[in-house]
Amino acid sequence: MASSVNDITSSETKSPLTWLITGCSSGFGLQFARHALAAGHRVIATSRDPSKTPALVSEIEGAKPPGRGRWLQLDTSAADCGALIDRLETGQEEADGPHPPTAVNVLVNSAGFAITGPVEGFADQEVCDVMETNFFGPYRLMRAALPHMRRRRRGVIVNLSSGSGLEARHALGVYGASKAALDGISKTLAKEVAEFGIRVLQVYMGSFDTPMGHATKLVEQPLDPDYENSMVGKTIGVFQSGQFQALGDHKKAVRAIYDVVVGEGAGAGLGREVQMMLGKECAVRAIEVRDGLNHMLETFGEVCNGVDLD
Repeated sequence: MASSVNDITSSETKSPLTWLITGCSSGFGLQFARHALAAGHRVIATSRDPSKTPALVSEIEGAKPPGRGRWLQLDTSAADCGALIDRLETGQEEADGPHPPTAVNVLVNSAGFAITGPVEGFADQEVCDVMETNFFGPYRLMRAALPHMRRRRRGVIVNLSSGSGLEARHALGVYGASKAALDGISKTLAKEVAEFGIRVLQVYMGSFDTPMGHATKLVEQPLDPDYENSMVGKTIGVFQSGQFQALGDHKKAVRAIYDVVVGEGAGAGLGREVQMMLGKECAVRAIEVRDGLNHMLETFGEVCNGVDLD
């Protein structure tokens, strides 16, 4: 029987949760949907264009007993994407037939994409596109889900981030900025809603065996010759050559996140954690951040503490 998250620290009762998951056409979103269904939960899988993945839609919606799996259209870059949650919660979402009001217990913001290029090479629209999907979309969905979760005094929000949001990576400046923005809002939100029994979990990811690495785009502006043999050019070359090699197993990662959400297995007793890292590369990024902060404290500690008003 599936676990039910009662509060921010425990999962004492046993009943299915309803998971709303974005980006289910592939990768982490799809695996979250499969894993939650296999564990006995209810799943609302979403993607930008469900008509492109009819076999996957049939798989999720064919889960037994009938009605435990649904697949709905959701474009996280749309300004009104949060309206889907309001329609579900009030029973007004009838895209696949009439349904009673649906309480979203777990929101998983998995949808995302990346564009590579030097920071100076991005057009405004490219930056906006990345930010809309990776930051504004999750933020809108969180804003829509929170009033309902607060009313019930329970709920979990999971945001998939990246090691490049922790520490700078060549050619991934805009992608990293979008994840860093999500990081900042998530950490603040976690503090604001903890007293209402709502958990927010920010998961920093290394590279995993999903289509994302091979689907990463390149900025439209041609690369300046200065960058061709630099670390920026070499990083772009890895993505563009089709030889990108991920280190992580996304199925293992999903299981680890699931365990932390429901408080089982390796996640038992970790209900108060708001940050989680997965993948060896991400551990390297965390060490870089720690060492950088220590260096800053050692270098500027005296100056930092010497600028107060007399």
